[in-house]
Formats: sequence, structure tokens, C-alpha cells
Amino acid sequence: MAKNLPKVQRVAAYGLVLRDGRILLTRLARRISADERWHLPGGGVDHGEDPRDTLVREIREETGLAAEVGETAHVYSAHRPSMWRQGRRWDYQALRIVYDAWVPADAPEPRVVEVDGSTVDVAWHPVADVLAGTLPVTEIVSEALADHRPFRLQRLAVYALVRRGGDVLLTRISALGAHPGAWTLPGGGLDHGESPRDAVAREVREECGIACEVGDLLDVHDIHFRGTAPSGRFEDFHGVHLVFHGTVPDGAEPRVVETDGTTDAVAWVPVADVESGAVRVLDVVTAALAAEARSVD
Repeated sequence: MAKNLPKVQRVAAYGLVLRDGRILLTRLARRISADERWHLPGGGVDHGEDPRDTLVREIREETGLAAEVGETAHVYSAHRPSMWRQGRRWDYQALRIVYDAWVPADAPEPRVVEVDGSTVDVAWHPVADVLAGTLPVTEIVSEALADHRPFRLQRLAVYALVRRGGDVLLTRISALGAHPGAWTLPGGGLDHGESPRDAVAREVREECGIACEVGDLLDVHDIHFRGTAPSGRFEDFHGVHLVFHGTVPDGAEPRVVETDGTTDAVAWVPVADVESGAVRVLDVVTAALAAEARSVD
């Protein structure tokens, strides 16, 4: 009997949007799912439409949020030889393209924008509830989570350890960077083809407004973690940090030069305040000071 049913094939694009142990899901209308299960945001690809454009459009309609979409995806096929849809039975095949997607870290709470669509609710849910089976979800949610591997980003950065007596030159991370409010060494990402020492001098000049003479390599520090980047994307991040000795002219007073950047303050900070924990710093600061101590032993 099923072989005589009309055949239909639907191509749809969906987004796996993760943030801090939560997943963004939409709840399907009863006419689509009798038990109103939770589903990945997304929908059908219009004729001639790029699937990534489809996903951006669908996430905006279903959640009210502006999304970014990754370059790679998983493709899933579900064949339902006898499926009830749109008031009749079909020999139905669903081709689902699931992308890694993300929304800004400061995005508002999601809300359904489309009227009389297939989505009746949207919310962030703990991934643990999906994995434990306590939240009713469609099979594509579980499949996508099982296959998911976070975007891997390795970043090479350079920093300067600049001392003046019992003080160390530090910069404070703005709300635009990771770990806002924490203090770190002046420095930043190494541009392609750039000499590390030239990069250190450039970063100190841009962040602190002073010239820096770059000395020997002091330490190689690295960090590795999974978490939400300032962009909102969930990443498997590996940072490799080259820390150089640096010296600046006597009496040099640092000041923030760049505007709307990742640095909102710069200062000479007593090393004693770093060691006591009175000033919150990134690990690269304590690692650099420890390496300096070892070098003079």
C-alpha cells in the first residue's frame, strides 16, 4: 500500500546552537508533532536558496535572533514510507542539513516571531535534560548532539612582561573580550607573516601608547578549554602564548590608545597585589612572573 502513496522529498536546514551547557530549541506546533516535541531551529530550503541563508532566515523567524552559521554541516536522511502530513499520507523523505550555528553572547531572550507557523515556543534548555531523556525532543536533536564536535580554534598570541621596580605593566580586558574585567599582559594575536617581536612592540604601542624594546623569549604558555567565545560560538579553544621580556622608557606612563577594543584600562600594578589575588589576572600573568623568577634563580 505504501508504494502507491505520492512521494515527496523535503530538504531543510537546521542549526545546533549551544551556549554554556544549554541548547536553543523550538517547540513544534501540535499539527506538526502531536506531543509538541522540541526541535532544532530551522526549516525548509526554498528553491534556489542557499541552505545557510535558509537557516539564518528560519532562526530569525522562529527565535527573533540574528545567527551566524558555520561552514560545515552534517546531513541526515529520514525515510517515512507512510507519513501523515498536510492532511494526507505520503511516502516521505526528509533530508536534514544541520549546521553549527551561534547567536551573539549578548543576544536577548528568544521569542517566536512568525505567526501561524510550525513553531509555538522557543527556549534555551540544559543539554543534560536532552541527554537524560527528560525533555521530549525530535530524533534530529539527539542525532546532532551525538555527532557534534565543537569548532576548534588555535590562536597564537604574543605578550610582553614589562617590569618597573615592584610593578608590572598590565591591561584590563573590556566587555568585548573574553574574561572581561580581568587583567593580563599587554599583547595579542600574531598576524600572518608577522615577526613575533614586531607583534609585541605593535601590541604594546596600540594598547599602552608607549614604545617597547622587546627582549628574549621568557616563556611559552598555553591554555585549552571548551566554552562560549565572545562571538557567542561554542569553541574548543587552544591558546599558545609567547611571552617576551620587554622594557619601556624611564617614566613612561601608559594610556589606552585604541577605542572600542578589547582593552579598557592599562596600569602599573604591584606584583604583590597579583600574588595576593587582590587583582584578578589571567593565568598567563602568573605564569610569566613565575618564569621570570626561575630565570634569576
